[in-house]
Order: sequence, then structure tokens, then C-alpha cells
Amino acid sequence: MYEQSLLERIRYMENYPDARESRDTARGIRSVINHLQRMLNTRQGSVSIADDYGMPDFTNFPGDDLTSVAQDAERIISKVIQKYEPRLDKVRLHFDPKPGDILSLRFRLEADMVIPRERGKTIPVIIETVVTSDGMVHIES
Repeated sequence: MYEQSLLERIRYMENYPDARESRDTARGIRSVINHLQRMLNTRQGSVSIADDYGMPDFTNFPGDDLTSVAQDAERIISKVIQKYEPRLDKVRLHFDPKPGDILSLRFRLEADMVIPRERGKTIPVIIETVVTSDGMVHIES
């Protein structure tokens, strides 16, 4: 496990050949956020790596009870992150509605980011996750 994906590390090494051994936690967090953004905006069943990679279509969820929709979304997002983002540990997702914002579901993602090469060391991260009315997921840090 590394702070960044393989392609991100290769791109960085090409641009900064003298910094090959340096580790930057901020780059690692940006990499996690970028992966979450891509993963949570991928529809389940649309990629060949796994049928459950990505998110179901939230626009098809019944809109009768916001609390149950939020709980379902919370459970689904947590499960996908725990399975497909191994750099995050102890993932906790909480519905965090904002007054007056009735067209989106807001969640507060709290997790520990695992620091590679430093066995057992983690950094707490907090990420705002917003599911909009069109089913898109936005990550705000």
C-alpha cells in the first residue's frame, strides 16, 4: 500500500526525479480523495473489475422517507469505501444534513488513513461527501 496509486507515483517520479524517496501525506490524502471521487461516481455494473465496484443509481431510490434513504446511502457508501479503498481504516460515515439543503444528502466521512512504511501509524481524516439530486457524488475536504 502506498500514499498514491501506481500511475500517480509514476507521473510524480517523471516530473520530480530527485524526489523519488520522499513521502508527502498531503499527496496521499489528495490521492485518496481523487479515488473516492472516481469510485463513488462510477455506477455499479459498469466496470469489468467487479460488479459491486461503484455506487448504485441513487436517482432510483424511493423518495418517501429521507431518513431511510440516508441510512441506505450511508450503509452502501461505507461498504464500498471499506472494500475498495484500503488506505482508509475504521471508516465511519454519518448523515449530516444542512438546513435548507433539501436537494442533496450530505455525509461526514471519518476514517484513519494508513501510513505505509510506518507500521501501525495512521492519520485521522475527515471528508465531506455530498450526493446531489442528480445522483452525482462530490467530495469536499
